[in-house]
Amino acid sequence: IAAWTDSPARFREDANAEEDLVRGGYRDRLLVELAQNAADAALRAGVPGRLRLELAGGTLRAANTGAPLDAGGVQGLTTLRASAKRDEAGSVGRFGVGFAAVLAVTDEPAVISRTGGVRFSAARTREEVAAVPGLAQELQRRDGTVPVLRLPWPADGEPPAGFATEVVLPLRAAARASVAAALEALPGELLLALPGLSEIEVVLDGRARTLSAAPSDGRVAISDGGRTTAWAVAQRSGELPASLVADRPVEERERRAWTATWAVPLDPDGRPRPLPAGQVVHAPTPSDEPLSLPARLIAPFPLGPDRRHVAPGAVTGALVAAAADTYADLLEGLPADPVLLALVPRMGLAGAALDAALGAAVLDRLRAVAWLPVA
Repeated sequence: IAAWTDSPARFREDANAEEDLVRGGYRDRLLVELAQNAADAALRAGVPGRLRLELAGGTLRAANTGAPLDAGGVQGLTTLRASAKRDEAGSVGRFGVGFAAVLAVTDEPAVISRTGGVRFSAARTREEVAAVPGLAQELQRRDGTVPVLRLPWPADGEPPAGFATEVVLPLRAAARASVAAALEALPGELLLALPGLSEIEVVLDGRARTLSAAPSDGRVAISDGGRTTAWAVAQRSGELPASLVADRPVEERERRAWTATWAVPLDPDGRPRPLPAGQVVHAPTPSDEPLSLPARLIAPFPLGPDRRHVAPGAVTGALVAAAADTYADLLEGLPADPVLLALVPRMGLAGAALDAALGAAVLDRLRAVAWLPVA
């Protein structure tokens, strides 16, 4: 409040930045962001990750295991681009803005943990801002829209037994149907991108289903309710040279470790089942980058300011090369079968520059490894 009072331009800047995230890069990322935060909390505590997403009445609750909320976590929630996870090499979250996704569905989010809780309120923030004489005109001009995630208040309550933290989201009436549809459609293969998370329980109006992942020897069994699908997985890891990240933002330069993963589902006989058209690159959670290869790619590509598209540059080039090597590993490890031909890139069909670069690099690798079935 003091900063906004001293500089009304700072209030306007905060409001615009939060609005850009809610209406732009994180407009449809609610469940993905909740799952990502749960995976990171479990990784931080070194425990198996479990997440329960429950929609009952007009409230969505997301309870997770792992490290409870701490002072750094609160600071991360209330700031933009200052993630508390910057020193956690294995975390999925890295930008410090993902929690803004909740504002697409609620005006009163709360985070309740074993160590205490915080809540945010558009109405209460609006009252605080309206009391600042220099901001009244700006508030009126914005039709009362305020940056909700700047002012935290204490919140009472305890997370459910067996969980460390619970995010409580009283939904706007208009948002309930879309949240219910997103829960219904939440895919089990999301867990491929979140190795810190082994189980997601989805409870929708009293009906429960469980999504789980069980990795073993180049395979991951993804269970969704009563159905289990085996996925063949190939993975490579490494560390980018310091010189390669010199032109990236300061905090990104400290996260040079990478892991590239390709995965494709298998039929009951162990033959690959190419994924349908319309795939996207996961970086490591879904982006808007089209992928014409019929498999799942998960790699920490650098993202642009919109958090939807991969930024070009030397880091992206290095990860394209690593992804191509990993794709060749995937095909080499699959049973010899004519269906493998469906996994070969079709040049000329790329959906974007990154997709074209991946296709060309994969073709180059496949010319040099033994993957074709022998007649």
